[in-house]
Amino acid sequence: MFYLLEAAGFETWLVNARDVKHLPGRAKTDRIDAAWLCKVAERQMLRPSFVPPAEIRRLRDLTRYRVDLIGSRTAEKQRAEKLLEDAQIKLSVVASDIFGVSGRAMMAALIAGERNPHVLAQMARSSLRKKINALQEAFTGHFTDHHAFLLTKMLARVDQFSRDIAEVDAKIEELVAPFAAAVERLDEIPGVGRTAAAMILAEIGLDMSRFPTPAHLASWARFAPGVKESAGKKKGRGATGHGNRYLARVLGEAAVVAGRTDTFLGERYRRIARRRGTKRAIVAVGRSILTVVWHLLSNPDAHFIDLGSDFYDKRISTERRKRKHIRELEALGYRVTVEPAA
Repeated sequence: MFYLLEAAGFETWLVNARDVKHLPGRAKTDRIDAAWLCKVAERQMLRPSFVPPAEIRRLRDLTRYRVDLIGSRTAEKQRAEKLLEDAQIKLSVVASDIFGVSGRAMMAALIAGERNPHVLAQMARSSLRKKINALQEAFTGHFTDHHAFLLTKMLARVDQFSRDIAEVDAKIEELVAPFAAAVERLDEIPGVGRTAAAMILAEIGLDMSRFPTPAHLASWARFAPGVKESAGKKKGRGATGHGNRYLARVLGEAAVVAGRTDTFLGERYRRIARRRGTKRAIVAVGRSILTVVWHLLSNPDAHFIDLGSDFYDKRISTERRKRKHIRELEALGYRVTVEPAA
């Protein structure tokens, strides 16, 4: 119904029914409900839900389908790994990726009828050749024709998923072409690549006027901890709640990747992870990335500038840094006496 009204040129609001459940009740008929909702909207007691324009919705369909395809391919790979273990072949213990070039060659040889562990191990390439002896032990198992039949079907499914993902990627590139400038600017953020930038645009759109401030966007995405306090006591665990799982996934992956970089976001991730754990660090850095995205999309002339991994050290006062170093030395068993230099 929303799409039909939108196509007819009406300014249509899609309202969450939860927003009107707490309002005073009325007699229940469709006519009375319609009149009551009109009055509530007229008094600005309702707020429309975020519905992106049609071109963003089409991009969103593709990016979400891509995530589902990757999940299905991963599940099929896990089935193949479990099948090899059922045949007492522990290839995954030696190779970090059994679906790499070496792993696929070895599995193809198994399907073709090769059972000699020495021959199979010699198919290793690159750095995996350093583990020839371990590979020979890993291939000492009981791989039968039954396993070969199942493995053939599983590998065919994996390859089909890979082809489907490649086709979806090409279609995403086609739809995201009009937003190439925005994608390039989002690509400047550490941890965010072109694919992640396209996924972020598909979930939040380009028009940031819907979110007055970065805090509004973070709250909508459920990257803001809930605040519950009564009589001066904080209640709850400060959880963020369940938001857009596709947006949360891409921001979480970007936060983890950024945590491995020598940048401001990387240092922020590591500082929080040391004190509060990796899960809270992912949420905090994910919110920081979302804040940067809001500013980049709000101002077409804006570009990302990294503050540097030493930003925190530069901002911390001299006295605070001195106390920190003294505590570290005392923890190592030293007695510290500090005298100012002449």
